Amino acid sequence: MQNPRLAARYAKSVLDLAVERNSLDAVLSDMQVIHKICAQSRDFEVMLNSPVISGDKKLSVINEVLKRFNVNEITHAFVNLLVAKGRELNLHPIAVAFIEQYNVLKNIRTVTLTTATPMNSAIKKTLESKIAGYMPNDTIDLKTVVDDSLIGGFVLEVEDKLYDASVKKHLNDVKSKIVDTSYISKF
Repeated sequence: MQNPRLAARYAKSVLDLAVERNSLDAVLSDMQVIHKICAQSRDFEVMLNSPVISGDKKLSVINEVLKRFNVNEITHAFVNLLVAKGRELNLHPIAVAFIEQYNVLKNIRTVTLTTATPMNSAIKKTLESKIAGYMPNDTIDLKTVVDDSLIGGFVLEVEDKLYDASVKKHLNDVKSKIVDTSYISKF
């Protein structure tokens, strides 16, 4: 069972320690690697969540995987502590929470732009500068997604705000107005 408060607390502790030891960027890189491994490997996630596999075996697998990436000593010690406490199933949520807290600390805002077709780099740069104009104190991390079901236009997500300027949305709006029969008397 996932516990977002626990993940946030552990992530905050690691973040504070990394800042104190001037290893913030190295630990961020490690947490991004952990996030990527957990997101891409279902077997790794199952192993972390398995109550049948002992903590020692989990730790040896985790260390063997992380050895390839030459992780920072803070990250290595943190992973060892997590397994010793029996909290290894929270490794992925902690990595995600760490990345989120790092972004807040550094004023990095993730913006997701979904389009019907791939964008060229010139359009992407133009959009990034336009978006940055609305958030002058923040660094923009623009992620692009292609979804051909949009037909045309774009969908822009900034944190909890969604700006939908897609053809699909406009067609659905027209459809709902045509199908709307609220003006017909029910008598």
